[in-house]
Amino acid sequence: MKAVVLAGGYATRLWPITKHRPKMFLPIGDSTVVDRIFAELEADDRIDEVYVSTNERFAADFEEHLADTEFEKPRLSIEETTDEDEKFGVVGALAQLVDREDIDDDLLVIAGDNLISFDVSEFVDYFEERESPTLAAYDVGSRERAKSYGLVELEGDRVVSFQEKPDDPNSTLVSIACYAFPRESLSLLSTYLEQGNNPDEPGWFVQWLQDREPTYAYTFEDAWFDIGTPESYLDAVAWHLNGDSLVAESATLEDTTVGENVHVMADVTLEESHLDHAVVFPNATVRNGDIRRSIIDEGTHLEDLDLAGALIGAHTTITNGKP
Repeated sequence: MKAVVLAGGYATRLWPITKHRPKMFLPIGDSTVVDRIFAELEADDRIDEVYVSTNERFAADFEEHLADTEFEKPRLSIEETTDEDEKFGVVGALAQLVDREDIDDDLLVIAGDNLISFDVSEFVDYFEERESPTLAAYDVGSRERAKSYGLVELEGDRVVSFQEKPDDPNSTLVSIACYAFPRESLSLLSTYLEQGNNPDEPGWFVQWLQDREPTYAYTFEDAWFDIGTPESYLDAVAWHLNGDSLVAESATLEDTTVGENVHVMADVTLEESHLDHAVVFPNATVRNGDIRRSIIDEGTHLEDLDLAGALIGAHTTITNGKP
C-alpha cells in the first residue's frame, strides 16, 4: 500500500503566520501537525512508501524538514505551482501524482493539516476488511459547521449520499479528508476528470464514485481538527495541551502569569504579562502585554499591548500600540 500526504495548500487564512512556512509545520506540543501523521505512517508496515504532495514554493522547506527527521518513508512529489491561483485542485493534483509516480497499489490519502484522534492503522484495517473505497467521517455537531465540509449520509456504514459543502445540510456527519482507495479505483480518477467534473475538493470525486461502486465510512468520535484557520489551530493546541501549558526551558518569564493552553517556545522573553490560549514562537519578546487567543510569530517584539484574536507576523515590532 502507498500513502499520499496532501501538503500543497497555501493556508492564506493563517497569514502572516503561514506566509513563509507550510501550515503542516505548525507545532502541536513537541511535534508538528504533519509529523504526527508521518509517525503513524512510518509505524504501519503495510505502507511501504509515503508521497508528500506539495508545491514548488514549499518544496525546499519540506526537503529540509524531512532531512532533520528520522522518518524513512516520506519523499516529495512536487506539483508545479507557486501560488493559490495556479493550483490544479486536490483531485487534479492527486491524479497527476498517481500518474507521475506510476502508483499501482491500494492508496491511502490523508490531508497533512488533519489532526485526528484515531489511529491511522485502525482506519487501514477497516478499509482492508471492506476492500472498497473508504473515507473517515466525523460528527461536527453543528449544521452551520457542516456547511463547510462534505456531508455524508449512511445506511449502516455504507455511503448512500455525499454532498460537498451543502447550503442546507440535513445532518452533521462530514468527511475529514482521509481516504483509502483500492488500486482498481485509481483509474477512475482520470475518467472523472476527463468527464469535466470538479477537480478541486476530493468530496466531489467521492460523490461521483459512490454512485458507481460501494463506498464506506469509518466513523469515529473524540476529536478532529482541520487546521486551516487561527481558531482551529488554537483549538487543536488546546485539545493537545488539555488545559496545561508548555513553556520551553530556555524561555525567560518575569512577573508573568501563564494561563491554560499556552505554548511558549524557545528563547522567548515574557515580562509583566499574562497569556491565555496563545502560541508564542521562538525569540519573541512580550512586555506588559495581555495576550489571549492569539498567535505571535518568531522574533516579534511587543510592548504595552492588549491582544485578543490576533495574528502577529514574524519580526514585527509594536510598542505602545504603534508599529
